[in-house]
Amino acid sequence: MSKNKLVVWLDEVGIEDVELVGGKNASLGEMIKGLSPKGIKIPMGFVVTAEAYRYFIRYNNLAEKIKEALKGLDPNDVFDLQKRGLTVREMIKGGEFPEDLKKTIIEYYEKLSEMYKRHRVDVAVRSSATAEDLPDASFAGQQETYLNIKGDETLLTAIKNCFASLFTDRAISYRESFGFDHFAIGLAVGIQKMVRSDLASAGVGFSLDTESGFRDVVLINGAYGLGEMVVQGAITPDEWLVFKPTFKQGYEAIIEKKLGKKTHKMVYGTTDEERVKIVQVPEEKQKQFCLTDEEVLKLADWIMKIEEYYSEKYNKWTPMDVEWAKDGELDELFIVQARPETIHSRKDHSKITVYKIIEPYEERAKKRLVQGIAVGDKVATGKVKLMYSLEDAKDFKPGDVLVTDMTDPDWEPIMKQAAAIVTNRGGRTCHAAIVARELGVPAVVGTGNATEVLKDGMEVTVSCAEGDVGYVYKGVIEYEVEEVDINTLPKTKTPIMMNVASPEGAFDFSFLPNAGVGLAREEFIINNYIAIHPLALIKFEEIKEKDPELAQIIEDKTFGYDNKEEYFIKKLSYGIARIAAAFYPKPVIVRFSDFKSNEYANLIGGKYFEPKEENPMLGWRGASRYYSPQYKEAFGLECKAILRVRNKMGLTNVKVMVPFCRTPEEGKKVLEVMEEYGLRRGDNGLEVYVMCELPSNVVLADQFSEYFDGFSIGSNDLTQLTLGLDRDSSLIAHIYDERNEAVKRLIAQVIKTAKQHGRKIGICGQGPSDYPDFAQFLVEQGIDTISINPDAVLKTTKAVYEIEKKLGLHDN
Repeated sequence: MSKNKLVVWLDEVGIEDVELVGGKNASLGEMIKGLSPKGIKIPMGFVVTAEAYRYFIRYNNLAEKIKEALKGLDPNDVFDLQKRGLTVREMIKGGEFPEDLKKTIIEYYEKLSEMYKRHRVDVAVRSSATAEDLPDASFAGQQETYLNIKGDETLLTAIKNCFASLFTDRAISYRESFGFDHFAIGLAVGIQKMVRSDLASAGVGFSLDTESGFRDVVLINGAYGLGEMVVQGAITPDEWLVFKPTFKQGYEAIIEKKLGKKTHKMVYGTTDEERVKIVQVPEEKQKQFCLTDEEVLKLADWIMKIEEYYSEKYNKWTPMDVEWAKDGELDELFIVQARPETIHSRKDHSKITVYKIIEPYEERAKKRLVQGIAVGDKVATGKVKLMYSLEDAKDFKPGDVLVTDMTDPDWEPIMKQAAAIVTNRGGRTCHAAIVARELGVPAVVGTGNATEVLKDGMEVTVSCAEGDVGYVYKGVIEYEVEEVDINTLPKTKTPIMMNVASPEGAFDFSFLPNAGVGLAREEFIINNYIAIHPLALIKFEEIKEKDPELAQIIEDKTFGYDNKEEYFIKKLSYGIARIAAAFYPKPVIVRFSDFKSNEYANLIGGKYFEPKEENPMLGWRGASRYYSPQYKEAFGLECKAILRVRNKMGLTNVKVMVPFCRTPEEGKKVLEVMEEYGLRRGDNGLEVYVMCELPSNVVLADQFSEYFDGFSIGSNDLTQLTLGLDRDSSLIAHIYDERNEAVKRLIAQVIKTAKQHGRKIGICGQGPSDYPDFAQFLVEQGIDTISINPDAVLKTTKAVYEIEKKLGLHDN
């Protein structure tokens, strides 16, 4: 393509033309040529090139004037930046188009309108800098976009405004910070047919998880109306995760769905002064997802194809950041932009920095002020600075915690100085989240009420180190930071697995060296994702008669699901699937729910279905519930959730485990109930394990081996029941010790019996992490696997290796 061309069609350019048309337009042209034939729909358009921009600057004699206006600029002085930036932009907006350039733009606009059989087609006018959207730099979002532009003069004004936006405050600041010459970068303008998403929905998609960098998922965000609301963070969008490996195998691999808070949407305005406007979304629509599952999977397929295409082009893995829109008139999906993702593609996952909160959960929970979506995985402390506009920046000090409703792109110079960022609104793909990731600053977005709860000058700790949910705590919470190079960790003979309770942290944990998940507890998912007693969902009609107020609470939580049981099944399946996907294809052992009756009673509606027991720890729990006529239906929902994960999502690495199974006869009954609900041992390779946490499991291990594929030693309960003590009692805490000889003899016995009967056996208690001598004992006995909490993986891996070396299991 000639570098002197002033206007070109999108399908004439490709990624080699960035210097002429900018990254955004080069990418669009590349996709139209390379991906449209594969069924990906991209609206047509044309580009007013960077050469046209330079021609405009020369024609109006603006270069020297701009240099003079920026001379001596301090990019950290927000008000100096504002003043100079405004001066430059007004200069450019006051310029005139050369007549030949003006005529060419109008001709191209007329031809584009003819393509779509319109007198003057409505277009999006987007700035595209010649240095943006490169695989190793992100200038995205620094220039302006104008939507619903129609008519010759309106188009020319929008193009001129785009030229001016090369000198937005944020763009000037960014270039100054990274040492880019303001005149080494040009600006092209893309003019593209608008997709009527104001009548439907729009959003963004990434070909990886934006928080952890986990590359095996597609993340899609969406909301009603034009996509700017999602990008700006003005609303919290709907969110989906699609698991790439099983989707490629033909499974319906949506492994997570989260309903957003889509209170408003951006639609077309009705006047030249108001090209777009924001209106309220009806309450019923707010509670519905803005895309169907079929549309989500179609988008995921397109995003994966875009990633594959660009990875081949750049000859390296190139995750993509994609903007999509659904046309409400045509009822069709379109891709309107795509750029390389620039944060995680450059991150070295062999180097792990782990932020760990030291203060006990119960203690810090009392100090929790607000929570929202965690961006990043760091922890920071600082004093709150509330900001409602840039006027408030005069009191902002480096190291303050920026708290606001939502960030504005012009705030980036302030954001760079913040210890952390907290917003009321926004999702994980909003402006605040994107900038925070790029700056490496922890952020908690979409809190809903941060500006009401947090006060100026208040000292707080912002934690993004606890999974997908980010918290703001009152005061300074103690934490530690550990840096590890995974390549330096030794390889153990004994596989080290992980205990994972929270699905939110699973993608991050997957980067730790591991052999899979030895214990995934359903209780956390039921408590935090579902919160309703399963029998209250099954017997909802009875609840309605007994307690209309409670019934309304259940109705509100389950809105959007076909029935109440589906709510439980899908929510549980999404939680399990996220963990299973994180470690796929390694084994993930999911333990069926092991709440005690008092814990079940705390779930919504639980009081109507749970007995009052004197000692719930030794009462109606685990296996005894699953075949009981009073609870069997509820257990059936758990079976259906596992079936959904394995058969619909394709995550056949999931195995299941039965807790607190007192007798082999109980084990047999549980297997019969599982089969009744479609979950049959052996089908599709399903393995069923049993917890070894009662002395009877050890004594009768040979008989349990007839019904189960393996054992997992729960050393906490086994110690408690062997020594006949309450592990929660401080009065006898000095007796509680997994290393007691009686406990060790039982463990040695069950390992020996399991091996004699060809059954796998591991341990999922805390003991091996806390006591190296206990870990040594387990290795000596020939334990198959050791499963520990993620925060102990690095320490335990090193310890087990040293033990194995001492036992002569390694050559060196």
